Amino acid sequence: MTNLRAIFNIKTPSEFENIALQVFKFQFENNRVYRSFCDLLYKHPSAVKTISDIPFLPIQFFKSHSVLSTKSPIETTFVSSGTTGSSTSKHHITNIDLYIESFTKGFEQFYGHVQDYVILGLLPSYLERQDSSLIYMVNTLIKNSKHSESGFYLNAFSELKNTLINLDKAGKKVLLIGVSFALLDVVETYKFQLKNTLIMETGGMKGRRKELIRTELHEKLKAGFGVHTIHSEYGMTELLSQAYSKEKGLFNCPPWMRVLTRDTEDALSIQQHNQTGGINIIDLANINSCSFIATQDLGKVYNDGSFEVLGRFDDSDIRGCNLLLL
Repeated sequence: MTNLRAIFNIKTPSEFENIALQVFKFQFENNRVYRSFCDLLYKHPSAVKTISDIPFLPIQFFKSHSVLSTKSPIETTFVSSGTTGSSTSKHHITNIDLYIESFTKGFEQFYGHVQDYVILGLLPSYLERQDSSLIYMVNTLIKNSKHSESGFYLNAFSELKNTLINLDKAGKKVLLIGVSFALLDVVETYKFQLKNTLIMETGGMKGRRKELIRTELHEKLKAGFGVHTIHSEYGMTELLSQAYSKEKGLFNCPPWMRVLTRDTEDALSIQQHNQTGGINIIDLANINSCSFIATQDLGKVYNDGSFEVLGRFDDSDIRGCNLLLL
């Protein structure tokens, strides 16, 4: 791939498919781990004619292998949070500018210019680490917002409350992006009636609280912040792009990202729309690692390309993937 940024000019489904097939061929030829995986499945580029023919690399490979499609030097490595005692995923980044361009253009696709917002980050479990891709993204958005009020909050809920109320009263557009347990902590301490503020949850209780189903979480947050809808961000360490939901947990992808589902009993079989299955992601911004990822999330993709996340596989339920680990 000579023009890495061609992915950000994708306009049509056929353009996406053409570039995805080019990326598959490139990564088959240049990614040792992915090539070995494809060889195990007897999948060669000559036999891959459509997106549904492309093998999706189980996300666990990022825990056990260095997944790279380039010999360029590594600029930084993002590491997943993981739970105590568990292994973590490592995503080696050889072109940090590609990540910045992906998350900036992705954000602007759904929300407009970042300079229009005061951005407040409530991400304590991530902020305590220096290798989080989410912290890198939000920190860059904060810097690019050009608002002096933008910034991170760790446990200063009283200060956050005053900032939210004052900014909202002043009519400023505010985006509060936070991990679920911290947002719940805030609304259990204070109540709001916000009119100019978007609340965006990034998911996850991180072991701090009992997991809630999305509808219950969103109802609690809507009541606490006094807003009509809760926004959501869907991303992960192993991806350089994000999907966003503006309401009801229905996510949409930027033009260079697509979600499909696989059969839960046959990991190599791609499903039709409107069926619950394992979430597979094509992220063309992952050109230097692997763009075709089989996640551990369960979900459903609809006819318009939107999708929802319904839960996660237990490790014992990832049928067909564990057998293929190198």
